[in-house]
Amino acid sequence: MIVETGHFALILAFALALAQAVIPFAGARLGDGALMRVARPTALMQFLLVAFAYGALTYAHVVSDFSLVNVIENSHSSKPLIYKISGVWGNHEGSMLLWVLVLSLCGALIALFSSAMPAKLRADTLSVQGLLGAAFLLFILLTSNPFARVSPRPGRAATSIRSCKTQASRSIRRCFILAMSASPSCSPSPRPR
Repeated sequence: MIVETGHFALILAFALALAQAVIPFAGARLGDGALMRVARPTALMQFLLVAFAYGALTYAHVVSDFSLVNVIENSHSSKPLIYKISGVWGNHEGSMLLWVLVLSLCGALIALFSSAMPAKLRADTLSVQGLLGAAFLLFILLTSNPFARVSPRPGRAATSIRSCKTQASRSIRRCFILAMSASPSCSPSPRPR
């Protein structure tokens, strides 16, 4: 459940990054203070959502959730904890997510500590941050999803059913042969000497 919530948080972060890119930029062009003020809460919320997604991926590595492709390819249940944690960013998907986390952290810091900046400059800066975040999040969601689940290969279920039938028929045949050889009426009569 945590993994699905992390994936959903990435999708919401992407939507907020789009809003952060478009709304403050339009507000800065129109001189509308209300639209420019949207930049701060969206930047903070985007950071929180990406941080939650990164935490969910870290949790999946720590508990060895082998339903994720990322965990299967980059972790092992007997690894020490420090290697499981470092395995989160030690691959393409995890490092891309870490990059977006750092990018959204910079946006959140600008949102928190930029009160001395002019409103138009702050709105433009956070708008560009949102655009960069949206581009990276879209790339992650479409091509490098760290929350991709393991799915069975096509035809694998049919193959395993076929192998089960084969094993079952062999077992039944063996049992029948053993039962027939153990039965006194079916055993060959001793030859006279």
